[in-house]
Amino acid sequence: MTPDALSAALAAVIVPLAEARRPGSADGLTGAELPLERPKNRDHGDWASNAALKLAKVVGVNPREFAAEIAQRLAETEGVASVEVAGPGFINIRLDAAAAGALAKTIVDAGAAFGTNESRSDEVINLEFVSANPTGPIHLGGTRWAAVGDSLARILASQGASVTREYYFNDHGAQIDRFARSLIAAHEGLPTPEDGYGGGYILDIARRVALAYDGDIDALDPVGKQEAFRELGVGFMFEEIKKSLHDFGVDFDVYFHENHLHETGAVARAVQRLTELGHIFEADGATWLRTTEFGDDKDRVVIKSDGQPAYISGDLAYYLDKRERGFNRCIIMLGADHHGYVQRLMAMCAAFGDEPRVNLQILIGQMVNLVKDGQPMRMSKRAGTVVTLEDLVEIVGTDAARYALVRSSTDSNLDVDLDVLQKRSNDNPVFYVQYAHARTHNVGRNAAASGVDRSDFAPELLGHETESALLGALQEFPRILAFAAELREPHRIARYLEELAGLYHRWYDNCRVIPQGDDPVEPVHRTRLWLNDATGQVLRNGLQLLGVQAPERM
Repeated sequence: MTPDALSAALAAVIVPLAEARRPGSADGLTGAELPLERPKNRDHGDWASNAALKLAKVVGVNPREFAAEIAQRLAETEGVASVEVAGPGFINIRLDAAAAGALAKTIVDAGAAFGTNESRSDEVINLEFVSANPTGPIHLGGTRWAAVGDSLARILASQGASVTREYYFNDHGAQIDRFARSLIAAHEGLPTPEDGYGGGYILDIARRVALAYDGDIDALDPVGKQEAFRELGVGFMFEEIKKSLHDFGVDFDVYFHENHLHETGAVARAVQRLTELGHIFEADGATWLRTTEFGDDKDRVVIKSDGQPAYISGDLAYYLDKRERGFNRCIIMLGADHHGYVQRLMAMCAAFGDEPRVNLQILIGQMVNLVKDGQPMRMSKRAGTVVTLEDLVEIVGTDAARYALVRSSTDSNLDVDLDVLQKRSNDNPVFYVQYAHARTHNVGRNAAASGVDRSDFAPELLGHETESALLGALQEFPRILAFAAELREPHRIARYLEELAGLYHRWYDNCRVIPQGDDPVEPVHRTRLWLNDATGQVLRNGLQLLGVQAPERM
């Protein structure tokens, strides 16, 4: 019995009981509104519900009394072994072995679809992440967002959402001019400009520009040379960024150029829309957005007194462009240094008539620190001043890098111990999970060689305590996945997989799929093979959502 099926059974019991006491009190109540929880102490059962506590006041009855009525009726449900009332009205539910074990076949039959649903089919999401300036390789902050953003896109899509991965290509502004001047200095053998960019990659790009330019680049006047190095250099740099991301398993559906906003009049259209809504005013020769009406600490200049667009003008135009492209959810993933932008962006969203944190959501990621040999790693062989995506992958590989960056909440700083990630031991979390998956395939291969197949399925035989614990964890996967999508927290998937791997290894140590010696193959062996394969499927589904390989051999 799946958690959803049990919730539906619970609703089928509660509705008539509630309606009998107070008509209309349970009108429209469904199983989806009666979430179940896994008890921390498994001695309390397989599932727990606080439904009686939540509904008692509405129904007009003592919670414990109502819980007792629910327990009595629910115990009559097929597949439920027992129901007990605890404390002020908690309901603890224990499934019989057959009902619990049936999940193994459900998972194998569902395959890659297990855990997915269409609950977010009405959400058209623009997920903007990484968006590093095309002035250098991707640093660790951008690398963390690459791993987390891609995983989040996969998770949201698994729940039915339509997700577009978007990279905001910042090819407009002073940093691009500084990048071009840095390339020219490298080309001419001069020191890096004081406000420029250093590192071996600058010399590499400068050489590529000189070779690619159609003509003698040194014969150009200063303006022409600046433009040539700007245009070609940015193009080459962005090619490298896209290749690095692709090799990291991250590809984008849209690369949106900031220049597009300024070339198409998008800023003027955004100002016009906000003027029509009554939120634009003129003062001191400048054009302002009255963001204080929407919780910002001060109003924001949109067009400066010299007629040049202020920084927020691009945000206004870009957000409106996304909404006009049909996105009803805009998620932007920013670095820790952008924390002060959140309130003004939420005010902008409200000024357009949208709902902050619904139509627009901002996720802030904290810093990443690499530790090697017990010491912080601070320098890149190529970039010089920062550690890059390529540096991390070169040391530990793509799988370990992605998993390590995803498995912790982005709300906190992350220390990544490179020595641990290089170990082939249980200390290395990605190895631990991948090894569990490989072990399920090894069990399957050995079972086939021993004549054990899935021709029988007797779920009532899955009664060992490690089997109950493993089935209980497998039941949780759809809910963990839905929770990760709701909270925008892919790390919940990684932590779940580590727990599942641990339970599988303990089951493996206690329950044999293959008969010993000359013992005959029995239904219990074939049934355990279903459980083994179900665990492998869930581990595989979870790793795929994190963009990490699920190896069949290790």
